[in-house]
Amino acid sequence: MSNKIDVHHHFYPEVFTQALQKAGGDPSGWFVPEWTLSADQELSKSIGVQTAILSMTAPGACIEREPKAAATLARQSNEAAASIRDQHPTSYGFFASLPNLLDTKETLEELAYGLDTLKADGVILFTRYGDDNHYLGHPDFRPIWQELNRRKAVVFIHPTHPVDTHLVNNHLPQPMFDYPHETGRTAIDMLLSDTLSLTPDCKIILSHAGGTLPYLIDRVAGMLPYTPFSVNKTTTQILEEAKRFYFDTALSSNPGVLDLLLRFAAKGHVLFGSDFPNAPNEGIRYYTKQLEDHVSEEVGREIALGNALALFPRLRK
Repeated sequence: MSNKIDVHHHFYPEVFTQALQKAGGDPSGWFVPEWTLSADQELSKSIGVQTAILSMTAPGACIEREPKAAATLARQSNEAAASIRDQHPTSYGFFASLPNLLDTKETLEELAYGLDTLKADGVILFTRYGDDNHYLGHPDFRPIWQELNRRKAVVFIHPTHPVDTHLVNNHLPQPMFDYPHETGRTAIDMLLSDTLSLTPDCKIILSHAGGTLPYLIDRVAGMLPYTPFSVNKTTTQILEEAKRFYFDTALSSNPGVLDLLLRFAAKGHVLFGSDFPNAPNEGIRYYTKQLEDHVSEEVGREIALGNALALFPRLRK
């Protein structure tokens, strides 16, 4: 499985690192890794990544609470990513960062700049925004989703720290255990709020094998239509809509997880992800080897390269 396209691959432009330091560190409790382009290239080479699609990890530009400051951080980070892509066009792409989605005007402006001027490969969204935990199906985000759908955008969804979560214990910062639940929560919110059905032209990638969604969706689909909470969707409709999502394999290559994911996901909807540099290099190699050892050569080629080429046509050239 060489020649991989890595769709879950973070970078730390200097402005983002400075903003994190000013805020007292990553609010999720995770460490802030040292990122350099040379270290990035070295890791990519060691696991067979030919192209890494760069993105800022959570909380992204939202580390800045003031709307203009967040918009400035998103702009500077996008320009830094575009510069790396321009210097290494076959080795890198990027998902454009956006300000807080609750700031609709600033978000739409940066979305247009990132996709039209900088030619980003898509955008990154986080699972929720604001102190009230507005997940991505919230009505306030409808104008942004309408624009993303109009552009037929690739949208990469990454978990972020929920403000109401208490740590399990001091050994488990939120990204270690809670993040998959966060991804599942926003995905089911998008599905039940009709955000997913109203954006048929978006290609939406869920981090970490979809978090808890593939493993809990049948629990919702099998009960919800027969309860007072019903949303006018049948069991079959709920399950079929959930298959609209794409899923990356970052930190999620355990054979049992892979088997369930590959049975659940639509054909062509599983993509390779590493979670560099937020996952330790040793962990990335561990999960990559699990993936390579478990799937067939044909399936491995699709996950590593073929499925992503369908999403990112510029990389076919």
